[in-house]
Amino acid sequence: MRNYINPSPTELYKPQVKICGLTSAAEAAACADLGADAIGCVFFPKSRRHLTEQRAREICSALPPAVKKVGVFVDQTCSQIMRKVNRCGLTIVQLHGRETPELVQEIRHENIPVIKALFSAGAPSFSDAQKYRATAFLVECGSGVQPGGNALTWDWREARKISETHPVIIAGGLSPANVSQAIGACRPAAVDVSSGVEKSPGIKDIAKVKAFIETVSRCASPQKIKTVF
Repeated sequence: MRNYINPSPTELYKPQVKICGLTSAAEAAACADLGADAIGCVFFPKSRRHLTEQRAREICSALPPAVKKVGVFVDQTCSQIMRKVNRCGLTIVQLHGRETPELVQEIRHENIPVIKALFSAGAPSFSDAQKYRATAFLVECGSGVQPGGNALTWDWREARKISETHPVIIAGGLSPANVSQAIGACRPAAVDVSSGVEKSPGIKDIAKVKAFIETVSRCASPQKIKTVF
C-alpha cells in the first residue's frame, strides 16, 4: 500500500484500476499485463463470480507482486476472511456487506489493508464513513439484488464530498464508455469494473479491459490524488 505522494510540477496522475470478478488465472494475468493495479477475487457464494480457494490461489499465483490481490467478502467473520487471505495469497480485503467498524479494526490488526464498501442507496451509507477506520472506501449504488456487481450506474457526483477526505474507489456500472465521466464527477483514487468489461459473468473481454484501462490513462491530470493500491 503506497503512501500519499507529493507530485513534481510536471508529473501527471491518473486513478488506479481494479478489475474485479476474475474467474480465470489466464485472464487475470492478461489484465495485469495491460496495466491493472489490482485484481478482485469474489468469495460470495450467491455471486456468479464466486471462487473456490483453489481457483483463487491459481489466480493470485498468476499475478506479479506489484498487482494487489483483493478478496471481496460479504458479512463473514474475521477468522473466515483470514483463512482465505492466508490460503489464497490475498493482499487486501474488501468488505462489501453490512460489516461493523469493529470488524474493520479486527482485520487491520492482522496487518491487512481493508477497503469498506459504502452505498448511495443502501447501508452503510456515505455518511457512515467517519465510523470506519478503513484504508479506503469503495462507493457504489447498492440498490440491486446483489451486494455488488449489479451493473447499475448512479450519480457519481454524490461521492465527490467523501473523495475529498478519503481515498475512494468508484464502482457501479462502469465501462469504457462512461469511466471518464465518472472520474470527472468525483475525482476518485481508483476505479473498479467487473461486468462492464465482460463477455458473460466472470468471463472478461480482454479488448474491453484494454479500452477501459486506456481510457482511464487519458484521464491523467497534474492534480495530486490519493493512491489505494
